[in-house]
Amino acid sequence: MADAQDDVHQDLVWDQRALVAADLVTDERVAEAGVPLSVAGLYPSLHLNLSECHRKLGDLDQAREHLRRAEATVDALGDDEYGQLIRRGMAEIADRLDSAQRIIR
Repeated sequence: MADAQDDVHQDLVWDQRALVAADLVTDERVAEAGVPLSVAGLYPSLHLNLSECHRKLGDLDQAREHLRRAEATVDALGDDEYGQLIRRGMAEIADRLDSAQRIIR
C-alpha cells in the first residue's frame, strides 16, 4: 500500500504500519502467505523504505537510524536477487544521505 501513495507522508504512514505488522507475525504465518522469507527477512526492506521516506521528508536523523536498522538486519537475507536488490537500495540511500549532509554543510 505504501508504494501506491502519491504523498510521501501517506507512504510513511503505510510503511510504519507495515513495520508494526511485521512485529506481530510469525514465520509460520509468513510461510502460509507464500512469502519465501522469514520474518527477520522482512525488516531490511521495511527499514529501507522508512529510511527513504524520512530522507524525502528531510528528517535525515531518522533516515540514518532506519538505514542503520536495515544494515543491522540485512544478514537475514541471502545473496540472491532479492538480497542484492535490498543491499543496492541501502547503498543508494546511504549515498543520498551523504550527499544531503554535504549540502547542509
